[in-house]
Amino acid sequence: MKKRAEHQEPFVRMIKRASITQGKAWVIRGIALLGAIVTGALLLLILGHNPIGIYGEMVRGAFGGTMYIKETVRTAIPLLISAIGIAFAFKMKFWNIGAEGQILIGGIAASAVAIHYDAQFAAWAAESGSILPRILLLVLMFLAAIAAGGLYGVVPAIFKSKWGTNETLFTLMLNYIALQYVKYLAYQPAWKMAGTSFPKVRMFDPIAVLPKVMGIHIGWIIALLLVVLAHYYLTRTKHGYEIAVVGESTNTARYAGINVSKVYLRTMFISGALCGLAGYLVAAGADGTLTEGTAGGVGFTAITVAWLSKMNPITMLIVAVFIAALDRGAGFQSSTGVPESCAEVLVGIILFFMLGCEFFINYKLVFRSRKEAAA
Repeated sequence: MKKRAEHQEPFVRMIKRASITQGKAWVIRGIALLGAIVTGALLLLILGHNPIGIYGEMVRGAFGGTMYIKETVRTAIPLLISAIGIAFAFKMKFWNIGAEGQILIGGIAASAVAIHYDAQFAAWAAESGSILPRILLLVLMFLAAIAAGGLYGVVPAIFKSKWGTNETLFTLMLNYIALQYVKYLAYQPAWKMAGTSFPKVRMFDPIAVLPKVMGIHIGWIIALLLVVLAHYYLTRTKHGYEIAVVGESTNTARYAGINVSKVYLRTMFISGALCGLAGYLVAAGADGTLTEGTAGGVGFTAITVAWLSKMNPITMLIVAVFIAALDRGAGFQSSTGVPESCAEVLVGIILFFMLGCEFFINYKLVFRSRKEAAA
């Protein structure tokens, strides 16, 4: 009897799915979203608020008018670009948790060009009456941002390929270095606002600010182009194939003649460069200056976007807009009297359910049958 009990199947066990149709996967995601909404509604009821009214305010806060839509898109731009950058690294199982720092470094490099050269370019523009100086300045800022972000991403790749260091901890620590450097620059006379001792990087000259298209800085056009280019690169090129092979198995990649170290370095440069580009777009597009909040948690949230999207750039576009809408919609507490902490909890519940449902897409629960229980 004791021997039989030892070999008895557990009441419920977890097994990996061999495959799942896209339709069934989206049904699971839909159920998860519904579960998140119901759970959030129960929380609001317990706190004495009207869930329907609160959810309505969230939708209005994200899409309730032209101004709200623009803010949602503006929030989604760096989120989408950073998620694409992270996906490049994650596809080869290189856990780049340093997007936050790479965004800041890109913003720092772009700001350095703007702050030190905007006066010269502004004078040139005034003398020539041409838009060429502005274009050249913005291009220089762009190149500085992607170069700095890319090199910042290459550093952990060098250590990983040569000495096998843990890239998760390495990239995470680089975030704090970048953040502290931004704080340091805010105290430097050449960077500070004139006539004040307050530690704040001065605003850019208008010539160093990105132009707008349809009321939003041109970063949204760049983001859409990157979605197409990244999808093509990852699925239709030799480099994209090498990234996938390295992600599956470094031993297999080496056996196939792929230089794993070279793939690490090349891909992490692209990953960091894209995150640096996001920093440039925030500094020169959304904010018009460099601050400690230039990254503002985007680098960490982008991990969620990349993971939910299965590293697919096209799906990232949808997920990034969804999460940006949640972020903008969470501002409803100002008009409803709901505490800000409660708003953040609601957003957290929705993200928790959406991430958790991926478990049920990849795995399923198998319950012991009556026949097995009787055996």
